[in-house]
Amino acid sequence: MNILLINHYAGSPAMGMEFRPYYMAREWVRGGHDVTIAAASFSHLRTVNPGGTSAMEEEWLDGIRYLWFRTPSYGGNDLRRVRNMAAFVSSLLLHHREILRRARPGAVIASSTYPLDIFPAWLIARRAGAKLVFEVHDLWPLSPVELGGMSPFHPFILVLQGAENFAYRASERVVSMLPEARGHMERHGMESGKFVYIPNGIDLGDWRGEPEKIPGDHEKALSRMRGEGGLIVGYAGAHGLANDLDALLDGAEILKKDNLWFVLVGQGPEKEKLRERCRSCGLDRVVFLPPVSRKAIPDLLARMDVLYLGLRREPLFRFGVSPNKLMDYMMSGKPVVQAIEAGNDLVRDSGCGFTVPPGDARALAGALRAMAALPPGERERMGGRGRDYVMARHHYGILGEAFLSALRPDGVDGHPVS
Repeated sequence: MNILLINHYAGSPAMGMEFRPYYMAREWVRGGHDVTIAAASFSHLRTVNPGGTSAMEEEWLDGIRYLWFRTPSYGGNDLRRVRNMAAFVSSLLLHHREILRRARPGAVIASSTYPLDIFPAWLIARRAGAKLVFEVHDLWPLSPVELGGMSPFHPFILVLQGAENFAYRASERVVSMLPEARGHMERHGMESGKFVYIPNGIDLGDWRGEPEKIPGDHEKALSRMRGEGGLIVGYAGAHGLANDLDALLDGAEILKKDNLWFVLVGQGPEKEKLRERCRSCGLDRVVFLPPVSRKAIPDLLARMDVLYLGLRREPLFRFGVSPNKLMDYMMSGKPVVQAIEAGNDLVRDSGCGFTVPPGDARALAGALRAMAALPPGERERMGGRGRDYVMARHHYGILGEAFLSALRPDGVDGHPVS
């Protein structure tokens, strides 16, 4: 099958996020399919954006054809980002004949966070006689309304709402990363039988063989903590408001006299503020370290005893969450304490740790104390349940095949992966 995947933010391990399009496409290529990814030349998620000055440029990566469409850069959620979106969608429309010629798709997937690319995807699918699939990462325009505070009657939101409604009606399948989103989608025009839940996952290749070692400074700091004794509680990821790391420091304050270390690895706009809080509160067992490469993540997580994940409470999470970070945590075989309130709970379902309410420092401190009180063998068994769960349901070999089932003429009919 020839597959065209349209994803504004698509990246690769060499470029940085977003990874899901690359890993899905690579699985399909391994299965003998021809895959083209259409993406914008600039994305705020990538570490490295492709070069080139042409309106459309072709690049091959691990057997995947990338078509890069020139778009302007931006720095935040303002009009420059809207112009970037508009440039990408208009480029797809302008170059749809050339896309058809190169990709010759039997299936077209519209997969950007925002739904506007459903229009060029529909046009290309119609001209090619191809199956049209709409893949939902986040619920737009509900996300900018509920998270960003935009009015539901703002002209931009109304345009997005029209695109979302059209996507549900026009697509033959709707692939969702949000397990509890079916009701919302049906209220906006989707027939129930179109819904397929395919969550995020991990690439087994990242976890096989000898992992890349963490940098020397990280090794030195973690070895010192291990030598002094005590449970090491780790966090690896962005240091932003949404990650609710203030709640972790609230728990650290309660546990000041307990024999625990807290290691926060990563970067983000809140990092310096969090460091200053630790200095002013005398939290000298909270250690901040720079981010590590993705290939060093297995080695980093292996050196922790317990892993923390938090998200601020948001009504939007009622539809479920699928954090990539949680997949890495579970694959590491370490137990997890998460402070997330959502429509799904992989930590509970897998039995790999404890879930506490977000923003409840006492509950978080209690969960970490309970972890510290467990014999090491029990913590190991708990973490192992998480790894087994991911291996059975959340690696891209399984997810890629589930997606292919949705693309085939007889497709799956709403059956979730997990």
